[in-house]
Amino acid sequence: MLQSIIDRRLAGKNKSIGNRERFLRRYREQIGEAVRRAISGRGIRDVERGEEVHIPQRDLSEPEFRHGPGGKREVVHTGNREYLAGDRIQRPQGGTGQGSGSGQASDSGEGEDDFTFALSREEFMQVFFDDLALPNLVRTQLAQVPEFKTRRAGFTSSGTPNNLHIVRSMRGAYGRRIALGGAVRRECAELEERIAELRRHGDDPVTRSQVAELEARLRQLRWRIERLPYIDPIDLKFRSHVRVPVPSARAVMFCLMDVSGSMDEQRKDLAKRFFVLLYLFLTRHYDQIDLVFIRHHTQAQEVTEDEFFHARETGGTVVSSALELMNDIIKARYNPSEWNIYGAQASDGDNWMNDSPKCAELLSTRLLPACRYYAYIQVTEEEQNLWQAYEALSQAHPNFALRKVSTAAEIYPVFRDLFRKEGAPA
Repeated sequence: MLQSIIDRRLAGKNKSIGNRERFLRRYREQIGEAVRRAISGRGIRDVERGEEVHIPQRDLSEPEFRHGPGGKREVVHTGNREYLAGDRIQRPQGGTGQGSGSGQASDSGEGEDDFTFALSREEFMQVFFDDLALPNLVRTQLAQVPEFKTRRAGFTSSGTPNNLHIVRSMRGAYGRRIALGGAVRRECAELEERIAELRRHGDDPVTRSQVAELEARLRQLRWRIERLPYIDPIDLKFRSHVRVPVPSARAVMFCLMDVSGSMDEQRKDLAKRFFVLLYLFLTRHYDQIDLVFIRHHTQAQEVTEDEFFHARETGGTVVSSALELMNDIIKARYNPSEWNIYGAQASDGDNWMNDSPKCAELLSTRLLPACRYYAYIQVTEEEQNLWQAYEALSQAHPNFALRKVSTAAEIYPVFRDLFRKEGAPA
């Protein structure tokens, strides 16, 4: 067998985009694991930058075709610009291997290089939030400004050239030509038969005169047929599309954060990190979602995004003030029959003793029946009175979840646990 392969093509710009997307789909599990490893070594505020992920070479093995033994073949690999078929290449002189990484030979173990793959910022964030979703998100009734979806609605006689339906247009033109020229063609056929019959019966002057008259009429009719337009504006058919309103998934997320005196800067930082992650997740995956930020100490206040993450306040702790404000905002702006309502609360759990039962009652009777999902994060490991009051609610309400976070490294695993898609592995 003699085989020569020479490929001198240069890869064009952006020609590898399709291969890159297939690679991301094929090794989705390995890339996801590499992203989770990478995220553990960076701060929350650095989440949105890209990353070079390393995938073990053994995970990239694929079936491949190999040439059997025997025969003769010459191969010049893609990208070669220096050698021609038949050129002799000298053997490299010496050198040391990188097998075990120590520079010395080994009689055991397996050498292996990792495959390094650079993820862009968008790809990194897509993998980062790939298996997360808001729980129990459903389509609600039509909003005041509903979403519209374009649907096909047959054909119309006017439209833009890009919507022209060629087959329908040609079918209409063909039918029009048959309809307008049918009677004329039948008359032409009758005239041709009469002319042929007259020529068979004789060639006298009267017959020639009759034939000449019939031929003149025949030429006139054929001229009329030829003048029928091949395609007319009335033949054109355009695809018609109409916009119809569809139910929209209207959602609102309430972010409640404790800024009381018991929340020192470390605990506030943990709470802010959780909400930064939540904010990135919501704004990247849901185009139409409202965010309501509430900060509280003894009093609660609805604040802007910038004030929520950067303003510094302190004071006593009355958690029920934030829950009451959330309930008032729901009544004023977010009807539960029209909105998917979610809540996320972060606190150290240190609350005024007589206020914790009130918080549990507010959640149980007012907020949880209106919410699709409510998550509570306690940024300390110690058992606090608010945690004890909330713990009983989690058993009675499946849409309520609570977790503890004491270090920055625990934020991402807890976040994934709270907002994991149904059926996705933990």
